[in-house]
Amino acid sequence: MCLGIPGEVVAVDEERPDLATVAVSGVKRKINVGLLSDDPPAPGDWVLIHVGFALSKIDEAEAKAELNFIAGLGQSYEDELAALRDSRIE
Repeated sequence: MCLGIPGEVVAVDEERPDLATVAVSGVKRKINVGLLSDDPPAPGDWVLIHVGFALSKIDEAEAKAELNFIAGLGQSYEDELAALRDSRIE
């Protein structure tokens, strides 16, 4: 199962504005935010992430509700976090 996981944008790469560092449950990774070029995220914004891409911006309340829900999925959530932890976008 693949999930979309909410992450908080902590930084946008100045040289590559299509990349941003996000924090998801203590894991920080670079993701591609190029799909959101019409309304690019900034630090403090929340985005829905799937396979290394931000698919949409979401508000903080929605992000926290979604994180609580998917944490309850157990192994699927752990698998998605492991995949995020192991991913690298340079």
